[in-house]
Amino acid sequence: MVKKLTVIIAALLISHSATLRSQGLTQETFKIGKTLALLEAIYVDSVNISSIAEQMIIGTLRNLDPHSVYIPAKDVAEENEPLQGNFEGIGIQFNLLNDTIIIISPIPGGPSEKVGILAGDRIVAIAGEKVTGIAITTTGVQKRLRGPKGTKVDVTIFRKGEKELLDFTITRDKIPVNSLDAAYMITDRVGYIKLSRFSEQTAAEFAEAVENLRGKRMENLVIDLRGNSGGYMVPAVQIADELLPGNELIVYLEGRNTSRQDYRSAPSGTLTRARVAVLIDEGSASASEILAGAVQDWDRGVVIGRRSFGKGLVQNRFPLPDGSEIRLTIARYYTPSGRSIQTPYNEGFDKYFQTYYSRYFNGELIHPDSLNLPDSLKAFTIRNKRLVYGGGGISPDIFIPIDTTYYSDYYRDLIRTSTITNFMLAYTDRNRKEFTRRYRNFETFNREFRVDDSVIEELKAAGEKNGVKFDQAQYDVSARELKTVMKALVARDLWDMNEYFMVANEDDEALRKALEVLDDPLLYDRLLGYRKEGR
Repeated sequence: MVKKLTVIIAALLISHSATLRSQGLTQETFKIGKTLALLEAIYVDSVNISSIAEQMIIGTLRNLDPHSVYIPAKDVAEENEPLQGNFEGIGIQFNLLNDTIIIISPIPGGPSEKVGILAGDRIVAIAGEKVTGIAITTTGVQKRLRGPKGTKVDVTIFRKGEKELLDFTITRDKIPVNSLDAAYMITDRVGYIKLSRFSEQTAAEFAEAVENLRGKRMENLVIDLRGNSGGYMVPAVQIADELLPGNELIVYLEGRNTSRQDYRSAPSGTLTRARVAVLIDEGSASASEILAGAVQDWDRGVVIGRRSFGKGLVQNRFPLPDGSEIRLTIARYYTPSGRSIQTPYNEGFDKYFQTYYSRYFNGELIHPDSLNLPDSLKAFTIRNKRLVYGGGGISPDIFIPIDTTYYSDYYRDLIRTSTITNFMLAYTDRNRKEFTRRYRNFETFNREFRVDDSVIEELKAAGEKNGVKFDQAQYDVSARELKTVMKALVARDLWDMNEYFMVANEDDEALRKALEVLDDPLLYDRLLGYRKEGR
């Protein structure tokens, strides 16, 4: 019997070998398949071949570079959703508070708004299933509310002031996932745009925001890429295209099996005359660095902040038969001056990410001189030959240290335990009618609203319930920042993220420096090398 089984396996492997050779695969590739076949066919104990194969793929990719990854089938949709720019569901922003689903706001024009769902409503049942008091998670809510466009879902709503529960039938539709968090006029002539990622819709969102701001007489622009970890390359190229004259190189790709591909600007950019400031920090990566690098290399705008992450590798998506996916690095990208800004990863995966976290301890985020880059990484901007560096992120033209003056353990613990966000959500919800009556628009709110002592006392008590012991000295250190964040959260819950940033940015040092530079044409030109000092 054993001999017969061995003969059968040998025949199968020979057959597989011939097939693989016909497909041009190497002997090493065949060895992997042979190993899995042997394990599945004759190993002494039963094995989970699917799990073994996944671990083999994960380990292999991890030994290549830090950004080639395997995504299990169950996670593919969730991973791709923020980049695809939409999902199918009922169109609400919600939060979980005390095991209750509270609607922050229905998405404008979405299915929930159309049937009359309001901010502050609480979902108590979905498709007849009670969803309060069951320790439901965010994923659990999404699983129940999302579904194919055109399908229907019944929800039961508790609304303050109503004696009975309200039943709604909502027809699911495509819901946009915005990558643009904020766009507003920060002064009479300067616009501000905050991008959180680069998705399929980002360039269109950016173009719409620019058109609206130009309608408000915007002349110059701040593009905030802080914390933007990237996404798709093409939207970053399209935004750079709006800033540059025609036929200027924005980025190029090259790899062992990828011939050089140049991406150049078209001649119809809408912002070629605007003065531009780009804000970056250690969380700005990938597509963010493509945009910032093109702006810097062409002396097209002033880059302000701290050194960016340093991800200069390009991944392509390769679906596998079971619905899983490999994102494999196929090339490096280079800025117009020829810089590769990829942080070295030759010492392995763990060391690579350790170099990122070491920035918090080696002084780089506080003192720019702490970063010593070798001469081998030197490059020069194209127009004015300013010195810039590659090999580990985009270094800003103006350094802004990380602000730790407001930081305290007490403030950290309020954030860590979600005390601030949950308390302010409940506080806003409790006072929503009063706030909407008193503050007819955001301008009135921003001018008149204050976080008073009684609210702080309530926050302290909420913190104590969550195990955050009040410390007066530490509170004093963080009080100003704490009150700003609390006010911004109220603005978000009453309006949207745009208003959140309008409050949160009022005491932002990098933004202040950007306005100083944009409002002074001589300083702007000197920083970019168009004027020499003293002239």
